[in-house]
Amino acid sequence: MRGRSINFEAIAKAALSHSETITARWLGDGKRMGSEWVCRNPTRADHKTGSFKVNLSNGRWGDFATGDKGGDFISLAAFLFRLDQRQAALKIADMLGINPYV
Repeated sequence: MRGRSINFEAIAKAALSHSETITARWLGDGKRMGSEWVCRNPTRADHKTGSFKVNLSNGRWGDFATGDKGGDFISLAAFLFRLDQRQAALKIADMLGINPYV
């Protein structure tokens, strides 16, 4: 739908309320440790679990070996699936069955 504004804030908030389900789906080789999802980075030849973490409470994520990081599940989707922010937001909205537009 061209010309309509994407509600990034609402999509990020909705994704956060499904944080564990999303991380398990996208980063299935990881596991929950406290408030974080700990795994390998699937975008590189990562052999050590633990260098890539997603905070399930606030959506912040990072690869401590490369310095890649982001602040929400939209940026995580963009990173993992090589999408721009708009495409990533639409992907999440579709996955969660929510209206992505303001």
